[in-house]
Parts: sequence; structure tokens; C-alpha cells
Amino acid sequence: MRKILFTSGIVLAFLGYAFFSISDACSKGLAGRLDPFEVAFFGGVFGLLIVPLLKRPNESYRALVLSSHPWLWLVRAAAVFVATAGSVEAFMLLPMPEALSLMFLMPFFVTIVSVLFLKEQVTGWAWLSVLLGFVGVMIVLRPGVKALQFGHLCAIVVAMASAVSVIAYRFAGKETSRLTLYGSSLCGPLVGDGILMVQHFVVPHGVNEWLLLFGYGFLAAAGQLLLMLAASIAPANRVALPQYSQMAWIVAFSYFIFNQPVDMWDGIGIAVVTLSGMLNWLRQKIRFEKMLHRGWWWRRKPTPEVIAATPAAVITPPLEDKPHE
Repeated sequence: MRKILFTSGIVLAFLGYAFFSISDACSKGLAGRLDPFEVAFFGGVFGLLIVPLLKRPNESYRALVLSSHPWLWLVRAAAVFVATAGSVEAFMLLPMPEALSLMFLMPFFVTIVSVLFLKEQVTGWAWLSVLLGFVGVMIVLRPGVKALQFGHLCAIVVAMASAVSVIAYRFAGKETSRLTLYGSSLCGPLVGDGILMVQHFVVPHGVNEWLLLFGYGFLAAAGQLLLMLAASIAPANRVALPQYSQMAWIVAFSYFIFNQPVDMWDGIGIAVVTLSGMLNWLRQKIRFEKMLHRGWWWRRKPTPEVIAATPAAVITPPLEDKPHE
């Protein structure tokens, strides 16, 4: 039964990341039509549609904005606001694989924060995985060969903001509800992007723009919901691996829809970035199977390596302390 749950969690994760990729493609499709802050704001608006699915029967909608850790709620809201605005801008300005490769620096920043500020020990295997990912990003960027743009800076800021969001999620604690965690990631874009879009706001024209806005916002929210479900029935390291399937989707969209094919060096860099993620996942898989064999996985707290591999979109509370039947 437990194996079936894990398999179902992985399937849900793959589907969730596919939704994220389509959402990103929708935001790129709005390049030159709408201001990035406006797109990010409407993403929050359409994200409201899944709130009823997260609310428990005995829970109030006030839980969206009321938290037992208000400072962590504000930090996460601010981080998600920066990440959403930056990602929309990056995908609009850059080829999609190039932007996503930079965003995959998030585990690197999480590991740095874990070591420098949280004084946690990180294994050599984890460092190797993170540094390999950094090398892959450098191959994609090729500083000195390719002209760096504002979009590159936006993508790096997204990785940093996502790392802050993951750390804040970690400290939120088991008592924080899914609705509260989702509320922080919803209110950040609604308030922050809502304020910044005022100066350049224009009413979307035509059905096409509204459909792209809906696709961007609703599919991103639906992807988060699927990842919550996946993380509730499978360990974080299993849910993290399908994240790299995004690259396949993004490369396909870039080539077939936006006529931006990947050159040889970009392909090598993307392969190295993906390999780094799989390397870390393989280590966690081996370690998880050993712990599962010993029967104490369900009582174990996440390690820095697991946290570094956990996508920022996984905003569900930790697993229960007892095994699933």
C-alpha cells in the first residue's frame, strides 16, 4: 500500500510540474502585451480559485492571513511576490530554458544559507550536486561570450527568493495549516504586484489575452495543489525529482511555440543541471530506502540536503509522524 502511495505521489508531482511549465509558457505568450507585474497580479487573482479546495470544514478563511508565525508569513509572502514577478519578467525576456536553468540555482542558495546562517552540516555529496548544477548554469550563460541581460538578473533573483521561501516554509512548523501557507504565497503577489502594476495597467484585450492570464494563474495554482497532494503521500526527495521534467517541457515549448531552439552548449548546460538534480535525488533515494528498511523514516526531520532539494512550490506541512496505512 505504501509503495502505491509513493507511486501516486510521483505521478501527481509530474503532473504538477507540467502545469507549472504550461503556466510559464502562458506568461511568455503575454510578452509585449501586458506589464509583468500585471500578469503576476492576475496570477494571484486566478489562484484564489483553488482556495475552497484547501479549506478544511472546521477552518476559517481568515487562516489565509492569520498565522501563529506572522513574521515567517510575511517573509514568505514577500519572497513569493519577488519570485513571481521576477519569473514572469525572466520568461518574457529570455529563452525559456535559459531562464529556468538560472532558477534551478535555488538549491545552491538554500545550501549556502543552511551552512552560513543556520550552521548546519551539509555532506560532500550534496555540495558536489550543488556545484555541478552551478557549473551547468555557467555553461548555459557562458559569461563573456553571451551578453547578460536584465532577464538573467531576474532569474537569479527568483532563485534567491525561492530559497528564502523554502527556508521560511521549513521554520513554519507542523502546526501551520496548508491554507495559511498558501495564503502567504497568494497575498504576496496580490498586494505587491497589485501596487506595482498600477502605473502601467491596461485592460487585457481579447479572449486570447484573458485565456493566457487564466492559464498562467490557474495552472500555477493547480500545480501547487497537486504538489501539496504529492508531498502528503510521498517523501520530499521523491516529489523533488520530477521538477527536472520541467526542463523537457520548457525546451519543447521554446522550440515548437516560440521558435527559440536550444544550441549545443545550452543543451550541454541543461543536461549538467539536470544531472546535478538527479545526483542529489539518487543519494536521497538510497538514504530513504535504508531508513524505510529500519522503519523510522516517519519520525525523521528533513535534512539540509532534503530541504535544498524541496521545490519552493511544495507548500504543504510536513508528513505526519506515523506511517500511512
